[in-house]
Amino acid sequence: MSPRPDEPRRDATGSRRGSSRGAGDRGAGDRGAADRGSGDRGIGGISDARAYTPRGRTVREGTPAAGAGRTGQRRNPRSSRSQDPFRPALQVLDGGRSAANRAGGRQGGPERRDGAAGRATVVRTVTDRSPRDEPAASPRRRVAGREPRRGERPAGRRPPRKPPRPPRLADPGRRLRLGTALTMALFVAVGVRLVVLQAVDTPAYADGGLADRTQTVQLPAPRGAIYDRSGEAALAHSVEARYVYADPTRIVDIAATAEALSPLLGIPASELAEKMQPRKRINGIDSQFEYLARGVDIDRAKEIMALKLSGINTHRDERREVPGGDLAANLIGFTSLDMVGLEGLEARFDDLLHGEDGQRVFEVGLGDLGAPIPGGRSRTTKAKPGSSLVLTIDRDLQYMVQRILSDRMQQVQGSTGAAMVLDARTGEVLAQASHPTYNAAKPLFSEPTDREDAATSFVVDPGSVHKAITFGAALQEGVITPDTSFPVANGIRKGDTWFPDTHFANGRRMSVAGMMAYSSNVGTIQIADKLGAERLLDYQRRFGLGKATGVGMPGEASGRLLPVQEWSDSSYGSVPIGHSVDATPLQMAAAYAAIANDGTYVQPHLVKETIAPDGKRTPAVEPETRQVLSPDNAAALRMLLEAATTVEGATGVAAAVPGYRVAGKTGTGWRLVEGKKQPGDVASFIGMAPAENPRYVIAVFVHSPGGGGGQVSAPAFRDMMTFTLRHFRVPPSSEPAPKFTVFP
Repeated sequence: MSPRPDEPRRDATGSRRGSSRGAGDRGAGDRGAADRGSGDRGIGGISDARAYTPRGRTVREGTPAAGAGRTGQRRNPRSSRSQDPFRPALQVLDGGRSAANRAGGRQGGPERRDGAAGRATVVRTVTDRSPRDEPAASPRRRVAGREPRRGERPAGRRPPRKPPRPPRLADPGRRLRLGTALTMALFVAVGVRLVVLQAVDTPAYADGGLADRTQTVQLPAPRGAIYDRSGEAALAHSVEARYVYADPTRIVDIAATAEALSPLLGIPASELAEKMQPRKRINGIDSQFEYLARGVDIDRAKEIMALKLSGINTHRDERREVPGGDLAANLIGFTSLDMVGLEGLEARFDDLLHGEDGQRVFEVGLGDLGAPIPGGRSRTTKAKPGSSLVLTIDRDLQYMVQRILSDRMQQVQGSTGAAMVLDARTGEVLAQASHPTYNAAKPLFSEPTDREDAATSFVVDPGSVHKAITFGAALQEGVITPDTSFPVANGIRKGDTWFPDTHFANGRRMSVAGMMAYSSNVGTIQIADKLGAERLLDYQRRFGLGKATGVGMPGEASGRLLPVQEWSDSSYGSVPIGHSVDATPLQMAAAYAAIANDGTYVQPHLVKETIAPDGKRTPAVEPETRQVLSPDNAAALRMLLEAATTVEGATGVAAAVPGYRVAGKTGTGWRLVEGKKQPGDVASFIGMAPAENPRYVIAVFVHSPGGGGGQVSAPAFRDMMTFTLRHFRVPPSSEPAPKFTVFP
């Protein structure tokens, strides 16, 4: 059904046809007569009735042709309602068109000529003036059974309602472009990520699972050896051995495996079982490697492998051996089972000796297939062997010095002893012995005090051996000369302390040689008074006291010198004779070596050179040197020291070596531990030979709580010096020692 226009229909004259009842009434009679005379039911009947549009508006029809006698008259549709009461309803159902209009529409034209009436009938159709894209409104239907009453005014027209404008639809092309862009961005991101995974992160992801299927075996670096001064005799070296390890993930019966290994390894079964227990590493992976024993003999390792125990295996290892047992043990020290230096030179030069360990990383199977995978990933980093040390120690001399010291210490209740042999010209330590000692090959069975190096850790009040420093300073400063003499009393008071002599001069004039021979405290204190405290302290430092020698031993004590501002009145008597002075045996030996070396102090040292893994030898750093005394004053002091071994009744006669001139001095002091004096005395003797041209300096210190140290130190020096001179083939002295006058 075509929609009807909003505007009312116009007649042939163009005027609107309203619903005025007056106009319709005026022509009602005439139109009815004409209709009846002509017999045209369409004109006088339903055609004159008001037609209804789908919106309830009327459709105005045209007037009859001019021949009908009326133009522009409005007809009342009610005039023909009696003829066909159902026509309005039918017309509404037919879209407001009359039967003639329908017939004309079917015949192809809006007009037709009625032959009977001889007039033309104009049929107008309702033109749809609504927008084409708007849906047609349904016709409003009138209530059936009710006819409009005559004289009743028709209802006024309702204002046209503008249909709501439909919402504007989104642009589908725009949505499509946005969706395409998002999809392409997603694919690009995925593509870039794939490229990164394949090209950049491939190694990381490829290695991500290696930890679950790889095993790492350490390849210990061969530790460097420690040789004596010849570079051929090894004092300590490593030998090939085997280590035994367990893979806890493959052990079937822990208890049975531990019982089988216990007698072969010498380790309790409970301890082995504990090591075999499954455990996880820090990264959460099950441990596949646990040490059971290190340094196992190769033959013993073969016996273990012959048992074919699941999860037990061996690999190349090394074991530290000390061929001499206790030979220079207090110097060399020892290592752990992992070849890490713990004490002595092994600890001091651990970085040099240890080298760099290597490792082997390879893929293994799981469970019963826990063996290297043929063709699997395997990477081996070779170990870099450590360098070797060549010491200044003479193996044979070291052995004899240790033996002599040990034998002499057996004669008294000696707790601690130290002896050392220095080359006076070079400062090299040719031998350095301690008592007691231990077997460096089995350090776990020794006491910590037995492993100490007494020469560098033994802090003492040196006693009378310090008098050589006081006399040397006085000679260098011109306070005395070799011919000086003056009256010496039997004792002297300084502050609240009385310092007596052991050999009374009874106030007689005594030569400085006699003072040295009888170790006069009074004469030495009187010389120090003329020298002055400041100059004495300065020479103590020049001779190397109050500072560690830097010989190379770990934990070396530095000793201590008393500053002048801390001196009491008694210090002016104690310091010159070697009390109120803290020093080590090695420091005192180095001071005497300076006297033997024409007054030039040479820093003592133990390392001669190093040998790289490729065999290249590198000499040690040159030792520190300084001039303390002039050669003439050093020679004069050596002559005075000869009086101690040659004058009848002198303190050092027991140290004389037949055929050689010996210059030296005895001393009696005490041992200090953490600054506290220990029971007993420390007897010492330090000397050099040949006195006319000294080659070697030997110092012997013996701490004996029960006394008698003086009976050990001087004889021990004599035996050691005798062997040393013969060992190095030093010719005897060509001239006898000078004659000294004690009381001129």
